[in-house]
Amino acid sequence: MNPVVNDPVRPTRRVTLRRCGADPASLAEDEVAVEEPLEIRVDGYPVAVVMRTPGHDGELTTGFLLTERIIPSPAAIRRLEIRGDENRALVFLQDDVVLDPGRLTRHLFASSSCGLCGKATLDAVFLDIPPLAGGEAPDDRVLLEAPDALRRSQRAFEASGGLHAAGLFTFGGGLVVAREDIGRHNAVDKVVGHAAAAGIETQEHFLLVSGRVSFEIMQKALAAQIPLVAGISAPSSLAVEFARRSGQILVGFLRPPRFNRYS
Repeated sequence: MNPVVNDPVRPTRRVTLRRCGADPASLAEDEVAVEEPLEIRVDGYPVAVVMRTPGHDGELTTGFLLTERIIPSPAAIRRLEIRGDENRALVFLQDDVVLDPGRLTRHLFASSSCGLCGKATLDAVFLDIPPLAGGEAPDDRVLLEAPDALRRSQRAFEASGGLHAAGLFTFGGGLVVAREDIGRHNAVDKVVGHAAAAGIETQEHFLLVSGRVSFEIMQKALAAQIPLVAGISAPSSLAVEFARRSGQILVGFLRPPRFNRYS
């Protein structure tokens, strides 16, 4: 893959506001999370408009294409050009990669709150991904120490309070990469894109997200061959059902000194 990146990192923006409820009201400034569209095009075809926080757009694009099964591997990308000033990602595939334009119509638009919102049919929601075979799992101690490590990496959240985070950890407890975004699914795609670009084998890693665990996050993790997903908050019912079918471990309410294991 030959990336050409114009990728300014602008995760927060300063705005003026009026603080109310006190006597008297006062003018102030604050940092808010940036939300902007990113149009993803593959060989000239519009694939999606993703509402995201700018920064690491190359990772987001690669991760999105992988977890949505639009491309089979990062090697399928010949060239990736991020035009940050245009909010556009241009992807050019290798000559031997066959692209099905019919599949691309499933994606269309994904808001920052719901990465599935642009999909028009149930068949588009559920991807055909084989389950994992199962295997090792990290010690409970490793899981319980992970939230603090992820929290320390959330610099934009410290400034704005408005961003989700996802982190990829080794089974030994090392934080490999953490990414923030206004959309929780985008943060996961950025992590997956980083791992793919770095050639990281994810089979002995786990994913930690800063909020709840949805079906979509479980499916994206399965596409990336991540065997364990943990969340600070609750999982959804479909996330639990999916994890039990996919052979993944699902951990919720990971709040030291305890957590729940659902699969």
